[in-house]
Amino acid sequence: MDKYLRTWRQDALNKGQHDAAIYIGDKVLALTNNDADAFWLAQVHFGNNNFTRALALLSRKDLIARSLSCRYLASHCYIKQGRYDQALEVLGEDNPIHLITTSHNARRKLAHINGRSQRNVTQRGAKAPRDRIELSEERDRDRESEKELKFQAGMCYLRGLCFAKRNAFDRARDCYKDAVRIDVQCFEAFDQLMKNSLMSPAEELAFLEELDFDSIRIEDQSMAQEAAHFTKLLYTTRLSKYSSPATLANATETLSTHYNLALNPDLLLTRAETLYTQCRFYEALAITTNILNSRETSDSSSTLNSASTGTNAALGHSPRLYPLHLAVLYETGSHNTLFHLSHTLSTHAPHESYTYLAIGTYYLSTFRIAEARRFFSKASLMDPHSAPAWIGFAHTFAAEGEHDQAIAAYSTAARLFQGSHLPQLFLGMQHLALNNMQLAWEYCLAAFEMSSGAIKAETEDDLGTRISNSSSSVGGDPLVLNEIGVILYHQANLPAAAKLFHKSLELASDLGCDMTAWVATRANLAHALRRLGKFEEALAEFDECLRTTTGGAAPATGALEPSRGMSAFANMSLGGSGVGPNPSSAASGYDDRNLIGSIHTSRGLVLLSIGGRTREAVMALHEAVRVLGGDAGGGGVAGTLLSRAMGFWAVEEDHDIAEVDPLTHHSVISSTRKRKGKEPGVGSAPTRMSNERRIERGMDQAGDDMLNAAFQALR
Repeated sequence: MDKYLRTWRQDALNKGQHDAAIYIGDKVLALTNNDADAFWLAQVHFGNNNFTRALALLSRKDLIARSLSCRYLASHCYIKQGRYDQALEVLGEDNPIHLITTSHNARRKLAHINGRSQRNVTQRGAKAPRDRIELSEERDRDRESEKELKFQAGMCYLRGLCFAKRNAFDRARDCYKDAVRIDVQCFEAFDQLMKNSLMSPAEELAFLEELDFDSIRIEDQSMAQEAAHFTKLLYTTRLSKYSSPATLANATETLSTHYNLALNPDLLLTRAETLYTQCRFYEALAITTNILNSRETSDSSSTLNSASTGTNAALGHSPRLYPLHLAVLYETGSHNTLFHLSHTLSTHAPHESYTYLAIGTYYLSTFRIAEARRFFSKASLMDPHSAPAWIGFAHTFAAEGEHDQAIAAYSTAARLFQGSHLPQLFLGMQHLALNNMQLAWEYCLAAFEMSSGAIKAETEDDLGTRISNSSSSVGGDPLVLNEIGVILYHQANLPAAAKLFHKSLELASDLGCDMTAWVATRANLAHALRRLGKFEEALAEFDECLRTTTGGAAPATGALEPSRGMSAFANMSLGGSGVGPNPSSAASGYDDRNLIGSIHTSRGLVLLSIGGRTREAVMALHEAVRVLGGDAGGGGVAGTLLSRAMGFWAVEEDHDIAEVDPLTHHSVISSTRKRKGKEPGVGSAPTRMSNERRIERGMDQAGDDMLNAAFQALR
């Protein structure tokens, strides 16, 4: 009868008929009074969210003290109820560290100790049936040992959850790591380590290498090695995208081609995350949109706007997808899609934290900072371990220039996500905006150490020299090197700053980044070279800034894409102005027009510094004023420089000035070239007017030439 009832019970559970399974399971337990039947019934209660009934059943049968699996289930029930202290009382606070070193051979030894060493060794010539019985018993004992190891690993994972809820993140990290070391298939613990950034990228890679994947046991032992390799590839795709790009690319390619997982959403999401770190936002958006639309169509070539074509397309996906999708929508300026997605999620998923993250992202993209802050705060309250919510909340203060509040929010994010370099980087940016150079240096250096795994440098010269002399890629996030270079620039350590800007560009290129996103870093390099007196090199870098974004067009007609831009002059830093829903986002606050104008203004300044190229400088500054629209009294700095440059050009045409210092704007006059009755450097009024008209005609002719060249290229 008990066999019949167990079959009935399992059939009801398979159909999702939990009440029937509980009713029949209770009758099975009454007939057999078996611990396994009691554990099975408690599991059904747990799966049906009846945590109190499951605990009552386990306590009544006194199974918690007698069974390891029941102890695990009881502690899990306490955690689901939010009773973390009671869960730790059941679990205990110490991990079974003696099991951590258990390798595949050690497990065989454990099975041997539990098996053969407990009885006499089989004598030679023993009958074959006895050997088969002993082997069967040994396999049973081995399975029991394996099951106990898995429950011990699961209990380590639950300890980690309890410590994380108590904000003891160091102990939580150790528990998660011990869980994966004991049972490499304890993916829940590994996932907590990765998604909460509890380890730096270098630590993640080192931890993966020390795991014993050969300990995986399957029925077909001939497939054990392949199973271990497959599991390691899956874990590799979850690592930080800064740890080892080559290893990550190899794992993704192998899983896509050899195992036919190219269209798997998790693998597609890994590719999208990699593209996002490379600033290839439109390509990442195409992938995330394709994942969202995968429920409606299998066509992998869906358009970017198709994300707003169906309500159900935005629902039913992994929560890991939404922060990335929101970030790329923000970066690409897809305000309408953000609005539609936020409205859909608020209607159909109002209890999810990523819903409020989407609403906050939409408000941030439309510069409604107060509303964005309110919804980011709501998202962080619903999920205290949501890194995008915390970073977005901090970005709202940074966007308004509230540096003290931004520092407090970034500090909280740094405490919660100890392995992520982004909170440290943003803290460095805020202190740089406040001119706290020493604190900015320390935070940015900590970010560099986290993202690259490098040893912290003691001095500024040591860092610049060590990075520039490195024959291999330093690794990590290129933005960190850029920010350290900005600090050195402001401290007048120009050689080291130039080295870091150059290395940042090299690293971005090695990572396969879209170089249009690093135009500002190249502009920083050009400014450092300009101040070092290397005017020709600086001019080449400014020209490259324009060529990068125009596909090889002439510098005078370039139009820059929005990038991690900076001012061309006093404020070269991103600090204090980084905004965005995702930690990687670092918008500078300068729009297209200001950034383009600053590049042209910088070119004009360098051309004036070179000497003998005043006409080219006038053309560059005229283009800067045109791009800036004549704001702030004729383009601000560009307008002032243009007026001076035109004056220099006028007197050069009139041969009145022998030398001009373009940076100080002082005239140096040769006494042999003074004209009678004139003050040094000053011509008669008719001469000045004719010179100005001649300059205007020359500029008009040059403008016509450029326009004709553009029309010819278009044809």
